Amino acid sequence: MFTKILIANRGEIACRVIKTAKKMGIATVAVYSEADRDARHVELADEAVFIGAAPSRESYLVADKIIAACKSTGAQAVHPGYGFLSENEGFARRLEEEGITFIGPKHYSIAAMGDKIASKKLALEAKVNTIPGWNEAIETPERAVEIAQGIGYPVMIKASAGGGGKGLRVAFNDKEAFEGFSACRNEARNSFGDDRVFIEKFVESPRHIEIQVLGDAQGNCVYLNERECSIQRRHQKVIEEAPSPFISDATRKAMGEQAVALAKAVRYQSAGTVEFVVGKDQSFYFLEMNTRLQVEHPVTECITGLDLVEQMIRVAAGEPLGFTQADVKRTGWAMECRINAEDPFRGFLPSTGRLVRYLPPAQTMESAQPVPEGGGVRVDTGVYEGGEIPMYYDSMIAKLIVHGVDRNDAIARMREALNGFVIRGVSSNIPFQAALLAHPKFVSGDFNTGFIAENYPKGFRAEDVPHDDPDFLVALAAAVNRRYLGRAAGISGQLPGHGVRIGKDYVAVVRGEAGAHVHKKLQTRLSDTGIKVTVGERVYDLDGDWSFGGIRASGTCNGRPFTAQIERHGLWLSVSHNGLAIDVQVLRARAAELLRVMPFKVPPDMSKFLLSPMPGLLADVVVKPGQTVQAGERLAVIEAMKMENILTAAQEGVVAEILATKGESLSVDQPIIRFA
Repeated sequence: MFTKILIANRGEIACRVIKTAKKMGIATVAVYSEADRDARHVELADEAVFIGAAPSRESYLVADKIIAACKSTGAQAVHPGYGFLSENEGFARRLEEEGITFIGPKHYSIAAMGDKIASKKLALEAKVNTIPGWNEAIETPERAVEIAQGIGYPVMIKASAGGGGKGLRVAFNDKEAFEGFSACRNEARNSFGDDRVFIEKFVESPRHIEIQVLGDAQGNCVYLNERECSIQRRHQKVIEEAPSPFISDATRKAMGEQAVALAKAVRYQSAGTVEFVVGKDQSFYFLEMNTRLQVEHPVTECITGLDLVEQMIRVAAGEPLGFTQADVKRTGWAMECRINAEDPFRGFLPSTGRLVRYLPPAQTMESAQPVPEGGGVRVDTGVYEGGEIPMYYDSMIAKLIVHGVDRNDAIARMREALNGFVIRGVSSNIPFQAALLAHPKFVSGDFNTGFIAENYPKGFRAEDVPHDDPDFLVALAAAVNRRYLGRAAGISGQLPGHGVRIGKDYVAVVRGEAGAHVHKKLQTRLSDTGIKVTVGERVYDLDGDWSFGGIRASGTCNGRPFTAQIERHGLWLSVSHNGLAIDVQVLRARAAELLRVMPFKVPPDMSKFLLSPMPGLLADVVVKPGQTVQAGERLAVIEAMKMENILTAAQEGVVAEILATKGESLSVDQPIIRFA
């Protein structure tokens, strides 16, 4: 067994690998870029080596620097995590030549399966069902359109070295095929250093189900059940679960055996994932094999009780698997939500910056530790309160994982955990996750990869958040307001007859758009258990654990437990629960009347400006002063979190002035172009 390993990665997955290494008594070496000097993985590791500037192509993607770090620290092996060099055949071979063990498959397996084109050819030879497509690299966008026409729309344009949704587009017509091909090549070149692109038929209404496999150097290979990964937005997974609520035991066995056959065909050693697209009739087709650890590996760990990182390390050290296919368990139900730094109410645009508050829900499960009976909550993260979410890497803040006795239990645990997940300073997709978990079709298991596009065709809006009792949030605000009044009334030295008086009748003013607030009459009074609030006809008896200046509130309402978030901003109280967020003022009737007649301050007209919709790097401005632009015409390109975002003109106009320069770091709503 190794005594020291280097983790050639950053963030959440680097922290995750370090935990298992420590459990196994193995010393760890972290590597870090300029942007990650104060990162959590650097602090957790026993040693850390600086490897270059913030952009990944100058640090985490430079094999020479990783190898030099191994030699300078005496690390005997490298765990690549996912992304970066994890599926780079050349890197795995270089390590082998240098006498350093790659904690992953052999370079020849990566070459055969990590390359999407080669893997599809091999799958065909192994008589695995594959989707119709063009399996050679395509050179020009014109040729891409020609091939797409031959296959028949819709088609999927994919980078050969792609992963994580990067370098992937779906095209429904010639224009989308032309533009998608160019975008895929650029993203693939920037993210993976390999711009080869191929095209295949896009199967409509599909399920995305993947099989986890594990092989050793002795030729043993098993499958560790499946993961349901159909809840995706723009081909990036949002919620993953294990097992799938869709497939039968017979389909599971057939998919698993086919995945193992494919892995054995390339002498696969390590953890890997065979991805399938599954039709309504449970027919399945090979998509690709990921020759690395997956982001969503924790859900498999929960239902099998196996530590996949430990298994990878043991296999890399030459140990045989300690179990057979018959020993693989499937216990309970696990679910994972990816908590990303993005604003769901602004088209999921990246949100970078400082984590002013970061308070995850209480953990009852821990990575690298045994799964407790009856389930629990686990948070895998690489961030901490006060740390930065940099623009150079992906948007993940944390992975929230729950394990329950069945699917409904897992959903309930996840909703409660999301309610208690406090993130401030950057926007997060938690409201969107909460809405998905409450959607009737998700709850019933009736969904496919088009679920988000079909149910949120105009993007995600505040009105898309379902809540079975919005007045509960009003009652919670009233109860907290009563606590504030009680504290104020107890302050000594108040003038007789002029002290704070606590009444019974109040009005909750719920903030509306453009000053159109909603007024709700309510009553508050102390009860035997806490504070009783009456809103309309409903009574809420609230007993909670909430402290002044705190955010997370938990307790019971009419005897039922709840977790919510509430904080004070001036006179307003911001309350959120189950994805719904409201701003409330709790006032006496006269004050509420006066608020009705207060004038609404109209925001300034910015219609003559192109504003940056996100923080990021201004990669290009493609127009000049005096130029006339048409609606839909490209204006600028912003790079953020490994994605290229093209800004287009909303209407016809003339460019008057360029206000930002190429290469500049932009903040949200920063003006880029002024129109005449």
